[in-house]
Amino acid sequence: MSMKIKVLVIDDHPLFRQGIRWSVEDAKDMEVVGEAENGQEAIKLTERLMPDVVLVDINLPGLNGLEVARVIKRRDPRIGIIVLSVYEDDDQLFQAIKVGAAAYSSKDVNPDDLLYYIREVAKGRYLINESVLAKPHVATRVLHQFRELAATEDEQTSALFAPLTSREIEILDCIARGLSNKEIANELSISGQTVKNHITSILSKLQVNDRTMAVIYAIKKGWIKMGYSNHTEAIEHTS
Repeated sequence: MSMKIKVLVIDDHPLFRQGIRWSVEDAKDMEVVGEAENGQEAIKLTERLMPDVVLVDINLPGLNGLEVARVIKRRDPRIGIIVLSVYEDDDQLFQAIKVGAAAYSSKDVNPDDLLYYIREVAKGRYLINESVLAKPHVATRVLHQFRELAATEDEQTSALFAPLTSREIEILDCIARGLSNKEIANELSISGQTVKNHITSILSKLQVNDRTMAVIYAIKKGWIKMGYSNHTEAIEHTS
């Protein structure tokens, strides 16, 4: 018999926690191992219970859900984080990405969908990737920081990004904006075959399997800088 997925629920509303517990208990492959109503309690429970997946409300009293997620991921990167919010917001999505969340969803999510998210996140998958590329402004912010970090000169960053050329960074930028290979070729004035060659090279260098994973690779590794400048906002509005 396979081990059940261990789920920790963090939310300050008892009724919402109970609703998640009922949904999870209906599934045979997972169980709620604990509940917490605030961030401090959640961090202690995480260390004691070692859950596979943590569901955390973004608007917790005191230490908010994003801060809780950041602490948990730093202490145990193995744990998958699903950030839940009353309403979906691009800025919250961007912040969830930066703290290492694997998924981001509104709290009115269908129970079956939530169970799917839990199973996928428990497998180490990042469902947040699809959310990023579906929102051009968020993708632009992500790629701007990715490119900015790649351009820095410190030794650690140089080692991380040495395999990527400036042209490959441009290709990633185009992919994040949802451009097809043909559109990328037109924008960069190169052939379609050249675009394909660059993408193949990027996937090989970053050791990922698809375009989406290439774009958010830096996020998963925690290479994205915290915060963003007014310059980033300007790029968003002109992109």
